[in-house]
Amino acid sequence: MSREGQRRELAVKAVAINGVSIALACRAFGVSETCYRYSLKLDEENEQIAT
Repeated sequence: MSREGQRRELAVKAVAINGVSIALACRAFGVSETCYRYSLKLDEENEQIAT
């Protein structure tokens, strides 16, 4: 996992466990809110290719 990914995970945990705002958690861990909210989208084709 990259450093950015690790910082994102820490921000996610801070929001979930401590109830801090997303903006505050992102500032505290040096992560952009865009990175915080990003979710990977997979195509059905990717599953077919992988098998």
